[in-house]
Formats: sequence, C-alpha cells, structure tokens
Amino acid sequence: MKLIYSGTSPFVRKVSVLLLETGLDSRVDKETVAITPMKPGDVVPSANPLGKVPCLITDNGPIFDSRVITRYLDTLHTGAKLYPEGDALWPVLTLEAVADGMLDAAVLMIYERLLRTDAQKSPEWVEAQWLKISRSLEHLDENVAALAPLSMASISVACALGYLDFRHDDRGWRTIAPKLAAWEVGFSQRPAMRATLPG
Repeated sequence: MKLIYSGTSPFVRKVSVLLLETGLDSRVDKETVAITPMKPGDVVPSANPLGKVPCLITDNGPIFDSRVITRYLDTLHTGAKLYPEGDALWPVLTLEAVADGMLDAAVLMIYERLLRTDAQKSPEWVEAQWLKISRSLEHLDENVAALAPLSMASISVACALGYLDFRHDDRGWRTIAPKLAAWEVGFSQRPAMRATLPG
C-alpha cells in the first residue's frame, strides 16, 4: 500500500496516527506532495478526482477521504478496533464527523487567508467558519467523556485540536472548552500524536 500525503494536512494526520496506533505503519509506503486547491499537481488527481489528500493506493485501487481510509485500515490489524461494533459505533462516527467538520472550517479559514486576494477576502465568512468551530468545541466539551476509550473519535478530535493550535492558535480555543483542553493535555502525549506533529 502507498499513502499519498501532505505533512501539514490534519486529515492525513488522522491516518498517520491510526497507522502508528495499530502497528500498520511499516506496511504503508508514503509519497509526499505539495498541493493547494488551485494547484493540485498531477499525482493526486490521477488517484483521487477530487484532488485531495490523503489517498491510499491499494492492490484493489485507490481509497480516498480520511474517514474511508481509516475505516479500511481498521479492518487490517488484529488489535482493538478503533471503530467499535454495534450501537457503540454511532457515537464514534458522530464525534468523528464533528471533528472533521471543525477541520473543514479551519482549513477554509486558512485558504481564505492564504489563497484569496485582499479584495476577495470576507471577514464575515471567516467568522462564520469560526462559529462552526466554536459550537463544535462547546459540544465536545459537554461530551468529553465519550472520547474514552481510544477510538477514531478521540484521534480525530485530537487532530482537530492540534490543527487549531497549528493554524489558529490566536483564537484561544481552550477558553471555550476547558474540559476538552484538560483531556487534550493527556491525549497529546501519546507517542503517535507526538510523532505526527505538523510543521
């Protein structure tokens, strides 16, 4: 298998953390690319028509979208599954969706800052994206107990918080979600999280 990735993508980080947590990392070759939505290059669109990373190349063809990739990879190891079975699955998927929605909004804020001209930029639109993140932080703060035990929900939320630190540190997300911040202090010390810090 080969993972096409960008080192600063929080969606890639979710996959990378799973690979380390499950012992699958040595089974995946990695190819790094430098892309933007306006300059996707040739490698990524040839594997994923959306032109996005991560993209996992398997013997049966490409798999893309981080949530699809992590579900697939979770079937390949023999340890405790990061996507539980039965009714326990739905809260994990829902919290993962919250985390990914936060990331979508946070990434769009960066694109607005870096890829659009001053004339094109909309402060109101940026604040609308931050409002989504703020509401999500409040929701996660109220449901922080659901982030245990280790699952793709906890990994996804931790990667989302790490991206906020990396790209939006000035927003001070910890003041919005103090219980979540306390949880993140411990989770961020996991070896897989430390090994995948962006930058």
